[in-house]
Amino acid sequence: MCGIVGYIGQQDTKDILLTGLEKLEYRGYDSAGIATLNDKGVNVSKVKGRIATLREAVDESIKSTQGIGHTRWATHGVPSELNAHPHQSTSGRFTIVHNGVIENYVDVRDEYLENVELKSDTDTEIIVQLIEVLHNDMNDVAAAFRKAVELLTGSYAIALLDAENEDTIYVAKNKSPLLVGLGDDFNMVASDSMAALHVTDQFLELMDKETVIVRRDGVEIQKLDGTKVSREPFTAEIDSSDIEKGTYPHFMLKEIDEQPFVIRKIIQEYQDENDNIKLDADVRAAMKACDRIYIIAAGTSYHAGLLGKQFIEKLANIPVEVHVASEFSYNMPLLSENPLFVFISQSGETADSRSVLVQTKELGHPALTVTNVPGSTLSREADYTLHLHAGPEIAVASTKAYTAQMAVLAILAVDTARAKGIELDFDPMQELGIVANTMEALADQKEKFEDLAREYLQTTRNCFFIGRGTDYYVGLEGSLKLKEISYIQAEGFAGGELKHGTIALIEEGTPVIALATQENVNYSIRGNVQEVEARGANSMIISMKGLDKEGDAFVIPQVHELLTPLVSVLPMQLISYYAALHRDCDVDKPRNLAKSVTVE
Repeated sequence: MCGIVGYIGQQDTKDILLTGLEKLEYRGYDSAGIATLNDKGVNVSKVKGRIATLREAVDESIKSTQGIGHTRWATHGVPSELNAHPHQSTSGRFTIVHNGVIENYVDVRDEYLENVELKSDTDTEIIVQLIEVLHNDMNDVAAAFRKAVELLTGSYAIALLDAENEDTIYVAKNKSPLLVGLGDDFNMVASDSMAALHVTDQFLELMDKETVIVRRDGVEIQKLDGTKVSREPFTAEIDSSDIEKGTYPHFMLKEIDEQPFVIRKIIQEYQDENDNIKLDADVRAAMKACDRIYIIAAGTSYHAGLLGKQFIEKLANIPVEVHVASEFSYNMPLLSENPLFVFISQSGETADSRSVLVQTKELGHPALTVTNVPGSTLSREADYTLHLHAGPEIAVASTKAYTAQMAVLAILAVDTARAKGIELDFDPMQELGIVANTMEALADQKEKFEDLAREYLQTTRNCFFIGRGTDYYVGLEGSLKLKEISYIQAEGFAGGELKHGTIALIEEGTPVIALATQENVNYSIRGNVQEVEARGANSMIISMKGLDKEGDAFVIPQVHELLTPLVSVLPMQLISYYAALHRDCDVDKPRNLAKSVTVE
């Protein structure tokens, strides 16, 4: 959560910082601010609200070639100008931006800052005030910075300006993502490479508990004990056009439309010239060697994991458990003898999942990360990685990363089955090609889904999704999409559970969206629909061709039954999109949410 950008070089820094923050706004948008340094000192501009508001507040007459910026998702203290970053020390000499959560900030405050008057409610201000107190004793900024970082417990990505040094930005990282961007006679700091792609595609990875001295003409990485670290840069393989909306009104709609191309990209990347699945032999061996798979994920990735469980168990005959990362981290179940942990994360930075990864690594268990960001923390720290190849996903509500996760998990399941000598009666790549074509056909029917959203969801305050088997899992994802971007209270339920309490919530006119895409439960779910209709529900059935009945709201073209969830979720995505649009909601940046959840 939150986004950092910093620049030190030859150009005026304001627009570089603001443009970088606009690319990071998906990480948080409660408030934002920048600080620039020149020979007259530090100038801070910060606002409650979006980067567009910050642009209006920045004094264009102030020129500077060094600065830091921040867009915030509130953890400590309400969203306000006072709590917005950057924060300054009492004297104004030190200015800081910070992502993460300092778990021991109260202890630090009580021990070191008893005589310091704090202006905000944030844990971040504790850091900058601590640096000043330590510097007053040590008279060495770099040493005070390292000492302060050593005293912190929790997660942090930090960038610090010193008003008396126009040639340095001090940087530190632990658990929260941070990169250094490299250029000719300039360098940058960013939470995500997207924030710096408008000026460089060369980056240095930073590891936990490292500090960095960033100057115009060089970068020096150190461990906390002062040991210097040498590391080769990497090239960010992202086209800057991939992170632009183009002619689309919202990133979410663009990303929904990109799903057929993502599936085709996955086919291309995971198939060799002989039409065999192309997968790391070590991943294949790890899958064959395990006696149970533990899928760890959160939110949309958790829903993908539930479907991944179906793929792996039905095709490869390996038992699978799916766990919410934040629960597993504090309540680990009894594990099997030879487990394999699979971490699913769009960003690869999900803090709860990383916490589980750290614990399971200590136990000596192998880990596989399925992510859209191959250089991310989960990818680096796991034993193996499967890349989603979905391209940057900017909208907070995940769409293309979700379907990419399911597609890659299906390929993994098929490959494992074949490696175990299990005969399958279908060609997965051919079937995924059909899925891509079907996605395209569905995306072309936007007017139909807009009409459905208007008919069923225009004025409602709540909505229920029901399904059985894999349709239940897709319903969970559909309800999440609807609630997170339209703010309609939406819940997904297993159809058979309705009579065990949920049906008490059905009132006259309550929208109920039912999925009917599986032959073995088609009549069962339709019976559940009749039950809610008898209580006054306004039901919408989305069915699969061949299983459809007269009166169904929408019929999806037929694909292989196992891969049905990849296409049945598109109506959920588009209906949610138009429901939010009709309610004048901010589709790409829903309230209180951020794209990358990097704090527990």
